[in-house]
Amino acid sequence: MAETKDVRRRWCAGLRVIVAILLATVLSLLFWEWPARAADQPGAECLACHGDKTMTTTRAGKTVSLYVDGKKFATSVHGSFGCTGCHADLEGKDLPHETPAPVKCGTCHSTEQEQHARSLHGKAVARGDPLAPRCVNCHGNHDIYPVKDPRSAVAALKVPFICGQCHREGTPVSRNRPIPQDNILENYSESIHGEALLKKGLAVAPTCATCHTPHLILPHTDPASSINRRNIAATCTKCHTQIEVVHRKTIRGELWEKQANILPSCPDCHQPHKIRNVFYELGMANADCLRCHADEKLRRARDGQSMYVSVGEVSHSRHNKVACSQCHSEVNASRVRACETITHGVDCTACHDEIGKQYVGSVHGKLVSKNDPNAPSCKECHGTHGVLGRQDPQSATFATNVPGLCARCHREGQKAAVRYIGRQHEIISNYTESIHGRLLKTGLTVTATCTSCHTAHSVLPRTDPASSINAANVPDTCGRCHHGIEEQFENSIHAKQVKGSTKELPVCNDCHTAHAIHRTDEDNFRLKVMGTCGRCHAQIAETYFDTYHGKVSKLGYTKAAKCYDCHGAHDVQAVTDPRSHLSRANVAATCGKCHAGATRRFAGYLTHATHHDPKKYPFLFYTFWGMTTLLLVTFVVSGMHTLLWLPRAFQMRQELRAAEAKLAATPETHAAKEIIKEGSDA
Repeated sequence: MAETKDVRRRWCAGLRVIVAILLATVLSLLFWEWPARAADQPGAECLACHGDKTMTTTRAGKTVSLYVDGKKFATSVHGSFGCTGCHADLEGKDLPHETPAPVKCGTCHSTEQEQHARSLHGKAVARGDPLAPRCVNCHGNHDIYPVKDPRSAVAALKVPFICGQCHREGTPVSRNRPIPQDNILENYSESIHGEALLKKGLAVAPTCATCHTPHLILPHTDPASSINRRNIAATCTKCHTQIEVVHRKTIRGELWEKQANILPSCPDCHQPHKIRNVFYELGMANADCLRCHADEKLRRARDGQSMYVSVGEVSHSRHNKVACSQCHSEVNASRVRACETITHGVDCTACHDEIGKQYVGSVHGKLVSKNDPNAPSCKECHGTHGVLGRQDPQSATFATNVPGLCARCHREGQKAAVRYIGRQHEIISNYTESIHGRLLKTGLTVTATCTSCHTAHSVLPRTDPASSINAANVPDTCGRCHHGIEEQFENSIHAKQVKGSTKELPVCNDCHTAHAIHRTDEDNFRLKVMGTCGRCHAQIAETYFDTYHGKVSKLGYTKAAKCYDCHGAHDVQAVTDPRSHLSRANVAATCGKCHAGATRRFAGYLTHATHHDPKKYPFLFYTFWGMTTLLLVTFVVSGMHTLLWLPRAFQMRQELRAAEAKLAATPETHAAKEIIKEGSDA
């Protein structure tokens, strides 16, 4: 055993020696190769001098640093080319070298170089303007990164500052060169484009290079310029792709390119560099329409319908800053009557897309798609030219006006009520008298209205699983206002996720009804609640009415305990659940709400005890029927005895009468009666 351990120890020691030798060999090879590898790296030889931060030279009387940050250069787009990739004239030269020739970026970037040469900047360079920017002024020199790299000098977020080096107020360029725009950088930073880029970090927002291009920067008077009147629409539509569709339709977009100076271009309304998130004047678009439609006598030829548009109504509406042609989009400015080309009604979904999708899938929208004449359209609820916000008390969709708005169709006898085949009737009158309706009358606008439950635009039948009034969704719908109650209900035995039952379980409207909802402390509700619970719990309700509580409740006594007084209203739990109001720990406190000082012994009586259930209450069952049997036997025996005794009683009665008659006929009896009479007279 000892020999085995010794062999194992010597074997481990030998292995450690071998590993140490191998590790030392690898490290020596690495250190030996390091200088060679470092020397092979692009620019390593140049960095031996230019990696010194103190290395400088003098140019035009100014001290210029010749330091190159090797790490930045290695990670730049040119890092793999080495120094001579750009400084080609130094290839093969002995060190130290002479002053290198200026780098020609066009060797690789020929297209960009050509554009720059044609631009304002390139022409300034050609004529020797000392303020003219060159490639290095914008892109940097040894630390050039891709445009999309945040470290790049021309990354989107840095472009305004790069351009601002020359074009902000107070710079030599702004003071000494004829630039028609002033406060360029300041105006841009306050514009909607500048706010999106600089304050919100939206890198896709337009920068100087987006509109002026990065390299082919030309004056706006040059026909080839991206900001020339003929080209500005194409420049703007790079981002605003649908601008000619959503723009004022009385101006046909293609005319911007065909008839310059006749129709306005983008900068005529949206000032360069000052583009704000505001509404602009509608110009002549509405004025042209109102030349005819401001006439109160204007009628449509085919049906005599009024075509009058009230200017005051429009100016106070939600659409007061929307041009007529934005809604009536088929107008054509080339016609004498621009509106004669309109063939379709207004499509509100052009702006209200999400709401439009909801409406199309709703009951109302499906009726519209079937061309049903009774189908409600947008204008039937919101109006036409006088559309107001739902927070405006004058709006038809203001909370207090919603029941009346829906009543136009859903009141008994109206077009929607006539075709309705559901189980709800007198909907409007029931709602008006409900707790919600009465609160709404008092001006409490946060109370539930028709749209609170049915939604405003996605109205669906209760049988639809997506409907807000579908049984599965009713708790969520009511919970928007009654949040705490919803939480209680969702944890109760009535909730599907708790009980896990496939049977239909009650939800809010099963107990409170849909439209005729009343206060739970009203006598009418308290007296009906047993019947409400009894629709599902028929046997238990029957036993309840056998108890004292049930009997006095039947007589109209509202203070007697009802179902929810003991079991709870929305937090009903199984009696075996510790959270239940009737659990062993809580039952005494539950009874104590009515019976002060109730103890556990007091609360131990059988609440729903019945003599009809031999399995659950055998003692009561057999006692009841035993006593009932005893009572019946007693009455039967007594009755039979009475019946059997009757003939004998009649016989005895007859015999008694005969004896009395015989006795009255004897002389002794007559003499005795006379003596008694004389004695009484004396």
